[in-house]
Amino acid sequence: MHKETENPLMKRKEVEFYVKSETAPSYLDALSFIAKHFSTSPETIRIKRINGKFGSRNFLVSANVYHSEKDLDNTESFSKKEKDKMNKLNKPVAEAVPAQ
Repeated sequence: MHKETENPLMKRKEVEFYVKSETAPSYLDALSFIAKHFSTSPETIRIKRINGKFGSRNFLVSANVYHSEKDLDNTESFSKKEKDKMNKLNKPVAEAVPAQ
């Protein structure tokens, strides 16, 4: 982990970490890594961004890990397109990450 900040007002952890890879990590890869690292369900995680510089193999992943799914819904707003994308991606992640 590069940076981890607890935000009690928003009931979340704000995390940033670097991934060293030949290709940019997918949303699904980042989501499953964070879910395993924090022992939480993928439904409580919001990936903010995955940044990389041209020619570099280091990628910065920023995310928010909420205490519950209700806290996520109360804090974050999603467009219909984002909701559809998350529903498609969270199904395989939920199957891949065992419930704690």
